[in-house]
Amino acid sequence: MPRFRTLAGAIAAATTLTSLAVAGLPGPARAVTRPAAVSLAGSAAPFTRHVTPDGQVAAHTRLSVQVWLRPRTAAAARFATAVATPGSSLFHRYLRPSQYTARFGPSRAEAARVVSWLRSQGLTAVRADPQRSYVRATAPAAAIEQAFRVRLRLYPATARASAGPYRLRANDRPVTVPAALTGAVLGVTGLDNAAPVSTLAGLGETRRPAPASRDLHSTTSAEVRCSRFYGQHTVSGLPPHFGRSSFPTPVCGYSARQLRTDYGSSNAITGQGQTIAFVEDGLEPQMFRTLRLWAAREGLPAPSAGRYSERAAGGGKICPAQGIPEEQLDVEAAYAMAPGARELVVGGNPCDVGDFGVQMLLDAETVILNGTGGHPLASVVSNSWEDSAEQGPDSDLRIEHAFLVRAAAEGVGMYFSSGDVSGLVTPSSDPFATAVGGTTLGLRRDGQRLFETGWSTGEYVIRGGRWRLLAMSDGSGGGPSMEWKQPSYQAGAVPSALATVPGDRGGPVRSVPDLSADGDFLTGMAVGLLTPHKHGPATFGFQRIGGTSLAAPLVAGMVTAAQQGQRAPFGFLNPVLYAMAGTGALRDVRPQDGRTNPLYRAIFCPAEDCFQTSLNVADDQNPAMLNYFGQVTLPGYDNITGLGTPAGQRFVTVLRQLGK
Repeated sequence: MPRFRTLAGAIAAATTLTSLAVAGLPGPARAVTRPAAVSLAGSAAPFTRHVTPDGQVAAHTRLSVQVWLRPRTAAAARFATAVATPGSSLFHRYLRPSQYTARFGPSRAEAARVVSWLRSQGLTAVRADPQRSYVRATAPAAAIEQAFRVRLRLYPATARASAGPYRLRANDRPVTVPAALTGAVLGVTGLDNAAPVSTLAGLGETRRPAPASRDLHSTTSAEVRCSRFYGQHTVSGLPPHFGRSSFPTPVCGYSARQLRTDYGSSNAITGQGQTIAFVEDGLEPQMFRTLRLWAAREGLPAPSAGRYSERAAGGGKICPAQGIPEEQLDVEAAYAMAPGARELVVGGNPCDVGDFGVQMLLDAETVILNGTGGHPLASVVSNSWEDSAEQGPDSDLRIEHAFLVRAAAEGVGMYFSSGDVSGLVTPSSDPFATAVGGTTLGLRRDGQRLFETGWSTGEYVIRGGRWRLLAMSDGSGGGPSMEWKQPSYQAGAVPSALATVPGDRGGPVRSVPDLSADGDFLTGMAVGLLTPHKHGPATFGFQRIGGTSLAAPLVAGMVTAAQQGQRAPFGFLNPVLYAMAGTGALRDVRPQDGRTNPLYRAIFCPAEDCFQTSLNVADDQNPAMLNYFGQVTLPGYDNITGLGTPAGQRFVTVLRQLGK
C-alpha cells in the first residue's frame, strides 16, 4: 500500500533513509576513508527497474549534479496554507525570498557541509544556490559514481522514458550520502536525464481558406479542409453515428480574438503592471519577433520590448529549445488573455548533456523564486511540463513539493498543465500546484460558444463500413492521487467517489485537476510560428496546437489580467478557487449525452491530422477504451475539468472580492 503525503508531514514521511550495503563498485585509485553512508530512498528512476541497460556512461563524460537541500517543509506548508486561505490572519502576508530562506530554508552550516563533502570527493565548480536550495557541482562520471556509490548506465529509450537528442542515462541504484548529511539532503538531480513529459497535443495544418462541405466518397482525405469556427465545414457520406452521417472538420485553430471573447477578456483589464513567467526547456531566439508578427495578424496591441524579457537558468547560457513550439504557444496564449502584462521567459539548458532533463526546469523555477531586489521575478508562473507519472522517484516529489510550498509562501501562483492522457502526472498532482485540465470547445465565428465539454477523445475508425472504437486518443490528465491526501480546500467540494482510490488508502485523496480551459487538439489555438530557412528569410505562419499546454497559459493569463491594480498578488489560488464554487465565477463544464446536438459530439479527422482517417468522439467515457482510466465529466466538480472554466468578468469580480 503506497504511503500518502500530507501537507504537514510530506517531506518527513517520504524521506526515511535506510542503510545500504554497496557491493560490486570499483574501488578508488587510492585508499579513501569513507564516512558511514546511507541510501537516499526513492532516488533511482522507476524505468531502471524494468528496462535493461545497454551501455555505460563513459568515465570521462562531464556531468553537472545538484544536491538539493532540505528546508523545513512541514512548517513552511502550514505557513503557505495560511497565507493562501481567505480569513486567515496571515492571508496574503507573503515572505520575500530571503525571508523564506531565513525562516524555513536550510542553514548556511548545512550548505557548507554539503559543499565540503562534494569537494572532498573531487567534484569541482562546487557552489551553493543563492537561497541555498541546492549545491551544484561538476565532475567526470567516474568521480560522480564514486561519490554517490552508483553506476551511471545507458538505457534504450521507451515510450515512457527518453532523453530527446541524447542517450538515456540513469543511476542504476539509489544514491548514498554520508550519514552526517542525511538531515540536510532532500534529493539529487542530474544523474538521470529523462526528458520531461510534453503536454502539447500535436500540430495542426497551417490555417488557410476552406472549401465547402465535401463528400468523403468524392474526394480524398488530403482535400478535407479545416474550419475557422466550429461546424463551418463538414464531411458527408460517412458511416452513421449518433444518427447522422456528416460531421464537422477540425478547427483550423481559434484566433486570439475568438478565445478572448469566449473567456470574457476585457480591454480594460489587461494585466498592466503584472508579470507572468513561463518555464521552458530552452529559449527561442526569435520569440519576441514571432510574438510581434502574431499579435499584428491577430489584431492585438503590439508587444513592447520593455515588457518582454528572457532569462537563462544555469550560467546565463542562451540555449535553443528542442524544436517543439511550446514557447510560442505559452507566450502567445497568455498574451491573448493579458496583453498588458510583462512576460518573462525562463529557459533551461537542453543543449548541455549534464543539465538535460528535469534538473534544468527545476533550475528555471528556482531562478524565478530567488528573484531580484527582494521579490520573486513573477507572481504567476505558467508551466507546460510534467516530470513523470505519479509513483515516480520519491526524491523528485520531495524536491518539487519543496519549491511549490516555497512559491506559495512567496505569493507566486504555480499553474501546471495536467497532462494530455488519462491519469496523473507530477508536479500537477501536488496540493500546492494549480492543475489545469482541458476541454473540447466549440465556438462561433464571433467567439460566442456553442458548447464546451470534457476533453476525453475516443478514436473510431472505419471497419466493415462501420465506426469501430480503437482507443482513447487523448484527453485531459486527472484523477485521484496515489501520493497525496485530500487538501482542506477540496473537502466538501470533490465528490467522495472522485477522492477515493482502490483499496484501504486511509481516507479521501487529492483530486486533479482544479480548473480547465480549451485543450482539445482538434479545437485548439492558431499559434504563430516563425520558421527559419537555410537559404532565404524566415517565414511566418499559423498552426493549430492544443493540449493542456494551451489550457495552462490561458488560465494563467486570465489570472494575471485579474491581478491588475490589486494590492497584493493572488498567489497560490486553490483555496480561493474552491471558495468560488456556486458563485457563478466558474462555468460548470457539462458531460455530453443523448440530448446533446449530434453535431457537437464528434469531429471527422483526416489522416494527415490524426495519422489515420477517424471520427473523434468528444467527452467519450467508454470503459472499453484502451488507455482510459475512468475519468469522468460531471455536473459540478469532476476529474477532467475540475471546477470548470473561468467565467469572464464574473471570474475577475469574485476573484478580486475573495482576494482582498
